[in-house]
Order: sequence, then C-alpha cells, then structure tokens
Amino acid sequence: MASRGGPRAAGTDGSDFQHRERVASHYQMSVTLKSEIKKLIYTHVVIWLLLLAQMVVGHLKLLPHDQVAMPYQWEYPYLLSILPSFLGLLSFPRNNISYLVLSMISTGLFSMAPLIYGAMEMFPMAQQLYRHGKAYRFIFGFSAVSVMYLVVVVAAQVHGWQLYYSKKLLDSWFTSTQEKKKK
Repeated sequence: MASRGGPRAAGTDGSDFQHRERVASHYQMSVTLKSEIKKLIYTHVVIWLLLLAQMVVGHLKLLPHDQVAMPYQWEYPYLLSILPSFLGLLSFPRNNISYLVLSMISTGLFSMAPLIYGAMEMFPMAQQLYRHGKAYRFIFGFSAVSVMYLVVVVAAQVHGWQLYYSKKLLDSWFTSTQEKKKK
C-alpha cells in the first residue's frame, strides 16, 4: 500500500482494505451480550439492595411495623442470588466459560427457585387480599403481598433475560473457540 502522504499503489483507490477491518460477528455479539447482561446484573443489584434494606429495617425495627413488614421466608435464600451475578461479572474479562456456566446454574438455584417458592408462599395471602380485601402486612401503606409480587415478577424477568443472554453468550464463546481450533 501507499505511504501516508505518497502515491497510492497502482490500480487501487484505497478502499480495498475494508473487508479486512471487519470484526467477526461472534466477537461483536459477545460485546453486545456482555453489555446487556451487565445492565441486568445492575438491575438485579438494585432489587437485591431494596430487599436487603427491607429486611434490615424489618428486623431492626427502624420503622414502625405497619410501615415496613417483616420479610417473607423466600427473601432469605434470595439474598444468595448476588453470588451468581458476581460469577457472571468475573467471567467477562477473559471469556471464562466455567464461571459463566456456574453463574447460570446458580442463577437457577439461588435466584429463580426462591422466586418460585415466594410466589407459592404468598399465594394464600394474595388470594385473601383479592377475595376479602384484607391485608395484614404493609410496606409504606401498600399491601406487602402486592408489593412483593411486583418484586417477584420484575426479578423473575430480570433473571430470565439474564439466563437467556448468558446462554447466547456461551454459544458465542463456543463458536469462537471452535474457530480457533480449526486454525
């Protein structure tokens, strides 16, 4: 090719290099998926901190019991859901497949399972609220079961998308690994 200020090579307009500057699609996908998963992890951390704050306020009785109810049983194991998020973040710098797989498995165990249990645990109280309009636990004037069901729905979506994007990322990493082995 030509030097910066000098003449161009004969027969070229200088645009024939663009095909060599394209990034492989699995690398582009990896960057995009990592970004999406990080957003979901940060959203999860916000949900986790809100639940932790509710638990601390409830146990230490920092606010009256009619303002912040004691936590439900499912909230205690859900506190462990922060571990899969950290494993996911640890897997990103070096595309560590093992950490990502551990993150996905532990997301199911520490995140999704407590949410499913929580939905079942709170169902009788939600049914009583719906049928009779009576709530016995409150969070800042709202029925605790309604607020916590909202948390369960949002958290389940966050973890579901996190698992989906993690699976896509894992597939992307396997694609790049297979192409390296072929060379």
